[in-house]
Amino acid sequence: MEQNKQSVQKGLFAMGDLNVAFQQYFTGQSYHNSLVKDNDVSVTVSNVSFEPGARNNWHIHRNGYQILLVTGGEGWYQEAGKPAERLHPGDVVITHDGVKHWHGATKDSWFSHIAITAGQPEWLEPVSDTEYDALG
Repeated sequence: MEQNKQSVQKGLFAMGDLNVAFQQYFTGQSYHNSLVKDNDVSVTVSNVSFEPGARNNWHIHRNGYQILLVTGGEGWYQEAGKPAERLHPGDVVITHDGVKHWHGATKDSWFSHIAITAGQPEWLEPVSDTEYDALG
Protein backbone atom coordinates (compact mmCIF):
# COMPACT_ATOMS: atom_id res chain seq x y z
CA MET A 1 0.00 0.00 0.00
CA GLU A 2 3.00 2.33 0.14
CA GLN A 3 3.90 2.16 -3.56
CA ASN A 4 4.99 5.58 -4.92
CA LYS A 5 4.41 7.26 -1.55
CA GLN A 6 7.80 9.03 -1.59
CA SER A 7 7.39 10.35 -5.15
CA VAL A 8 3.98 11.82 -4.31
CA GLN A 9 4.81 13.21 -0.87
CA LYS A 10 8.15 14.67 -1.99
CA GLY A 11 7.03 15.74 -5.48
CA LEU A 12 7.80 18.92 -7.36
CA PHE A 13 4.81 20.69 -5.75
CA ALA A 14 3.94 20.45 -2.06
CA MET A 15 1.28 17.84 -1.35
CA GLY A 16 -0.85 20.21 0.71
CA ASP A 17 -3.20 19.53 3.57
CA LEU A 18 -5.82 16.86 4.01
CA ASN A 19 -8.61 17.70 1.56
CA VAL A 20 -11.26 18.47 4.20
CA ALA A 21 -13.19 21.01 2.08
CA PHE A 22 -14.03 18.42 -0.60
CA GLN A 23 -13.97 15.23 1.53
CA GLN A 24 -17.70 14.67 0.98
CA TYR A 25 -16.96 14.17 -2.75
CA PHE A 26 -14.13 11.65 -2.25
CA THR A 27 -13.76 8.04 -1.15
CA GLY A 28 -10.56 7.62 0.89
CA GLN A 29 -8.01 10.27 1.81
CA SER A 30 -6.86 13.00 -0.54
CA TYR A 31 -4.73 16.11 -0.16
CA HIS A 32 -5.10 19.52 -1.81
CA ASN A 33 -2.63 22.35 -2.48
CA SER A 34 -4.06 25.36 -4.30
CA LEU A 35 -1.28 26.61 -6.59
CA VAL A 36 -3.23 29.37 -8.38
CA LYS A 37 -6.36 30.88 -6.87
CA ASP A 38 -6.74 34.40 -8.14
CA ASN A 39 -10.05 36.16 -8.79
CA ASP A 40 -8.53 37.80 -11.87
CA VAL A 41 -7.58 34.42 -13.39
CA SER A 42 -10.35 32.30 -14.92
CA VAL A 43 -8.90 28.92 -13.88
CA THR A 44 -7.80 27.25 -10.67
CA VAL A 45 -4.61 25.20 -10.55
CA SER A 46 -4.19 22.66 -7.77
CA ASN A 47 -1.95 19.79 -6.80
CA VAL A 48 -4.25 16.95 -5.75
CA SER A 49 -2.79 13.82 -4.17
CA PHE A 50 -4.54 10.55 -3.36
CA GLU A 51 -3.67 7.75 -0.96
CA PRO A 52 -3.98 4.22 -2.42
CA GLY A 53 -7.61 3.42 -3.25
CA ALA A 54 -8.77 7.04 -2.94
CA ARG A 55 -10.85 8.56 -5.71
CA ASN A 56 -13.30 11.37 -6.31
CA ASN A 57 -16.98 10.98 -7.12
CA TRP A 58 -18.31 11.00 -10.63
CA HIS A 59 -18.57 14.65 -11.63
CA ILE A 60 -19.11 17.03 -14.55
CA HIS A 61 -17.44 20.36 -15.24
CA ARG A 62 -20.05 22.92 -16.29
CA ASN A 63 -19.16 25.94 -18.41
CA GLY A 64 -15.54 24.90 -18.53
CA TYR A 65 -13.12 21.98 -18.63
CA GLN A 66 -10.41 20.25 -16.66
CA ILE A 67 -6.85 19.34 -17.62
CA LEU A 68 -4.97 16.81 -15.49
CA LEU A 69 -1.16 16.68 -15.59
CA VAL A 70 -0.06 13.48 -13.86
CA THR A 71 2.99 14.10 -11.66
CA GLY A 72 3.37 11.01 -9.48
CA GLY A 73 2.27 7.47 -8.75
CA GLU A 74 -0.38 5.53 -10.64
CA GLY A 75 -4.03 6.38 -11.03
CA TRP A 76 -7.23 5.93 -12.97
CA TYR A 77 -9.33 8.21 -15.15
CA GLN A 78 -12.70 7.15 -16.51
CA GLU A 79 -15.42 8.82 -18.55
CA ALA A 80 -18.95 7.46 -18.30
CA GLY A 81 -19.57 4.69 -20.83
CA LYS A 82 -15.85 4.17 -21.55
CA PRO A 83 -13.21 1.89 -20.04
CA ALA A 84 -10.97 3.32 -17.31
CA GLU A 85 -7.48 4.46 -18.35
CA ARG A 86 -4.45 3.77 -16.13
CA LEU A 87 -2.42 6.95 -15.61
CA HIS A 88 1.32 7.41 -15.04
CA PRO A 89 3.58 10.45 -14.54
CA GLY A 90 3.70 12.52 -17.72
CA ASP A 91 0.17 11.61 -18.86
CA VAL A 92 -2.17 14.45 -19.77
CA VAL A 93 -5.96 14.16 -19.65
CA ILE A 94 -8.41 16.72 -21.04
CA THR A 95 -12.01 16.56 -19.84
CA HIS A 96 -14.36 18.70 -21.90
CA ASP A 97 -17.40 20.60 -20.69
CA GLY A 98 -20.28 18.34 -19.66
CA VAL A 99 -18.38 15.02 -19.65
CA LYS A 100 -19.16 12.79 -16.65
CA HIS A 101 -15.93 11.32 -15.24
CA TRP A 102 -13.86 10.46 -12.16
CA HIS A 103 -10.17 10.08 -11.29
CA GLY A 104 -8.11 8.71 -8.43
CA ALA A 105 -5.38 6.36 -7.26
CA THR A 106 -4.98 2.68 -8.04
CA LYS A 107 -5.58 0.25 -5.18
CA ASP A 108 -1.91 -0.11 -4.31
CA SER A 109 -0.30 3.21 -5.29
CA TRP A 110 -0.28 6.82 -4.22
CA PHE A 111 -1.21 9.21 -7.05
CA SER A 112 -0.91 12.93 -7.76
CA HIS A 113 -1.87 15.31 -10.53
CA ILE A 114 -2.06 18.99 -11.23
CA ALA A 115 -5.68 19.91 -11.95
CA ILE A 116 -6.28 22.97 -14.13
CA THR A 117 -9.98 23.70 -13.91
CA ALA A 118 -12.33 26.22 -15.49
CA GLY A 119 -16.03 26.39 -14.73
CA GLN A 120 -17.90 24.77 -11.87
CA PRO A 121 -17.93 21.08 -10.94
CA GLU A 122 -21.24 19.32 -10.50
CA TRP A 123 -20.58 16.52 -8.01
CA LEU A 124 -22.50 13.29 -8.55
CA GLU A 125 -22.60 9.81 -7.01
CA PRO A 126 -19.52 8.04 -5.64
CA VAL A 127 -17.69 5.49 -7.78
CA SER A 128 -19.00 2.26 -6.28
CA ASP A 129 -16.64 -0.25 -4.70
CA THR A 130 -17.92 -2.77 -7.29
CA GLU A 131 -16.94 -0.47 -10.20
CA TYR A 132 -13.59 0.36 -8.64
CA ASP A 133 -12.70 -3.19 -7.57
CA ALA A 134 -13.30 -4.42 -11.13
CA LEU A 135 -10.34 -2.34 -12.39
CA GLY A 136 -6.98 -4.06 -12.96
